Amino acid sequence: MLIVAKIVLGFLVGTLIGMTGVGGGVLLLPILIFALHVPPIVGVGSDALFNFLTKLGSGYVHLRKGTVRKKLVAGLAMGSIPGSLLGVGLLRSLRLAYGNGVNTFITTTVGILLILVPTLMMFQSQIEERISQRPPTMKSMIGVGAIGLLAGFLVGMTSVGSGSIIMMLLLLFYSFSPKVMVGTDIVHAVVLTGVTSLLHFRMGNVDLPLVSLLVIGSIPGGVLGSHLSTRMPLPWLRRLLCAVLLATGARMLWA
Repeated sequence: MLIVAKIVLGFLVGTLIGMTGVGGGVLLLPILIFALHVPPIVGVGSDALFNFLTKLGSGYVHLRKGTVRKKLVAGLAMGSIPGSLLGVGLLRSLRLAYGNGVNTFITTTVGILLILVPTLMMFQSQIEERISQRPPTMKSMIGVGAIGLLAGFLVGMTSVGSGSIIMMLLLLFYSFSPKVMVGTDIVHAVVLTGVTSLLHFRMGNVDLPLVSLLVIGSIPGGVLGSHLSTRMPLPWLRRLLCAVLLATGARMLWA
């Protein structure tokens, strides 16, 4: 029965990702910690691998369609890969120094991010609308690398940030069409979560059977969510999802 429940959970998360475009990190990780009682550090590694596997297909599609700016992906990766190494390295050091205390650190950090990310999401459409009125720009790759470094560090520590945070920060530097921004963000997320999940796997922080069951459910869920996204009132769904994430973040901070 527990096996079926994990597959259903993957299906529900995949459906929400397909419908709203919200990253799997902010959706799945709190469920792993609170509902399945997975140790936070194992939840981070497992969630990173889940995100990597679920975004492989969509990343490939965007590459085939030409909606990816490869130089931008490379610039982000130049910062995010070292950032991920730093984030995972910090967790390793904290675990060596404080043992299970590292899980408290992760829970607090994720709680902060679960308040920050929904807040950004609520203002994303207004920001995109204003930025869409300016001509396309392509600013310093140093700034893009800095965005990658910050995002990589956060993903290494929490598995959260490979999607929404990078997207919001990229809007400060670029004004490509939405589909190009999304495609570029997804392909970079594949690179970042792939590296991060490998690092966590080497530390023993990945529950492979759990990830396998979640992915079995998430693949058809993502397909269904993509179809439902054109048939449901997404603004209201995103607002509801933001409210749930904010409440979850507060719960993690004041647990």
